[in-house]
Amino acid sequence: MQLSPYQALITILAVSAGVMVTRFLPFILFRGEKKMSPKFENLKELIPPAMMGLLVVYCLKDVSFTSPPYGIAEIVSVVTVILLHLWKRNSLLSIFGGVAVYMTFLQFILK
Repeated sequence: MQLSPYQALITILAVSAGVMVTRFLPFILFRGEKKMSPKFENLKELIPPAMMGLLVVYCLKDVSFTSPPYGIAEIVSVVTVILLHLWKRNSLLSIFGGVAVYMTFLQFILK
């Protein structure tokens, strides 16, 4: 289905507005020195690890551990991320390090 330029513009604006509302709404609702509800405090602590777990499951869902290359690149990358995070406690370093190891495996080692 081909969209006209007008329809594409409306779609882009609608999606952009939806993303902006979901990004800015928490800052608008919880600005200032107001105390957050205990439910929200609990969510604030639980959501980041839950999202990381979800991303790991999503990234590994199509990996075949029973046929060559047996998920070697994925396993080494996950171990790299874990070790970097335990060592430096820096999420960005862990993520970039894991991606670098994974890409190295794919491009040079498992070619």
